[in-house]
Amino acid sequence: MASIALKTFTGLRQASPENHHSISLQKAVALPSQTHRRIQIIAGKTSPKITGRNLRVAVIGGGPAGGAAAETLAKGGIETYLIERKLDNCKPCGGAIPLCMVGEFDLPLDIIDRKVTKMKMISPSNVAVDIGQTLKPHEYIGMVRREVLDAYLRDRAADIGATVINGLFLKMDMPTSENQPYVLHYTCYNAKTGGAGEKRTLEVDAVIGADGANSRIAKSINAGDYEYAIAFQERIKIPDDKMKYYENLAEMYVGDDVSPDFYGWVFPKCDHVAVGTGTVTHKGDIKKFQLATRLRARDKILGGKIIRVEAHPIPEHPRPRRLFGRVTLVGDAAGYVTKCSGEGIYFAAKSGRMCAEAIVEGSENGKRMVEERDLRNYLEKWDKTYWPTYKVLDVLQKVFYRSNPAREAFVEMCADEYVQKMTFDSYLYKKVVPGNPLDDLKLAVNTIGSLVRANALRKEMDKMSV
Repeated sequence: MASIALKTFTGLRQASPENHHSISLQKAVALPSQTHRRIQIIAGKTSPKITGRNLRVAVIGGGPAGGAAAETLAKGGIETYLIERKLDNCKPCGGAIPLCMVGEFDLPLDIIDRKVTKMKMISPSNVAVDIGQTLKPHEYIGMVRREVLDAYLRDRAADIGATVINGLFLKMDMPTSENQPYVLHYTCYNAKTGGAGEKRTLEVDAVIGADGANSRIAKSINAGDYEYAIAFQERIKIPDDKMKYYENLAEMYVGDDVSPDFYGWVFPKCDHVAVGTGTVTHKGDIKKFQLATRLRARDKILGGKIIRVEAHPIPEHPRPRRLFGRVTLVGDAAGYVTKCSGEGIYFAAKSGRMCAEAIVEGSENGKRMVEERDLRNYLEKWDKTYWPTYKVLDVLQKVFYRSNPAREAFVEMCADEYVQKMTFDSYLYKKVVPGNPLDDLKLAVNTIGSLVRANALRKEMDKMSV
């Protein structure tokens, strides 16, 4: 993994050799079709200084990506607006965050429900492998509720100076010439307007789309579609004695019964467990897979009561376009969810922060107009940093989630201490960890052996079904 040679990537695919600097908006006010040749990027002049005010940026969406972006913008002297319709949003998300996120984003420990130090990976035949033996005493996986985490990040942004608007973004009028503002149309909801809301507009210099998998900002810039998974989750209140079992333990179930291409999970929260699953290929069967996940965990959640049901689309890869003019995408709107693990919270917050940092730097703390090349700096840095992680997890999903025998091999591999150390170190600190050459060779041999045994098992099962 460490020997991968990195170049510049666009959309997590290798970019064509062209000059990525800035685009003249006067020459490209019409949105290009996805089927046409890519726009020629040309060097731009130094952006003009802004007089009488600071740069104005709107963040659409108030999840981890939007909250982190808004906070960074406000800190950097940008006049910041964050528009979010559901301020009590409870996204159907496992809610696992890596240890590095707690430190990087200065998260208070009281918003973390559980510190998971043990995990069980459970195979299709219900073979359970305990994972976590390589964790150091201070290391853990944080479990959060999205409504708590999201509200905290938004509130922190507001305390610094961002204006948080309870509103529904409707559409965006594109500028007709360089440096003209984007005009955002939205419905504002507050005590004065009542349930119907009030139609309003907002003029800004740049826009960050952090509005999730169904992003309207993405549609506004013709960002293209992507394949997506459906995540389905139930929050289940279980008896105290059973909750004790999940005090610092999370479970992951693999098998055709719980998902043909993903996994089922039981993750502990403050006073309940989140039980869920997801799929890309068989979305219509999601409730059947959810029932199977509950059945696999039935003895441990017996007597539980469902207190909330949630479902939501989860992107499977980055959008074909994540940038146009002074509009860019972050988080789920951009497609930053990893294969195999389905993780997105950290990458959402990190992309929001990185995008905002590029705007702050490019605008000299809000004193100059931002340009497309400033936002492109964020994309190039993002792709260079995280492309290996996405690629490795994509390969793992294709190899080990393809059949029950392959999943048995995957769970067998998870029992290896070296595999656990590499996996946890990469997850907790968000780096593709270089391995020991001798141990890597041993791992490769063991992986081949597991796959050979899995293939032999599959052939025997095929014979029995004839």
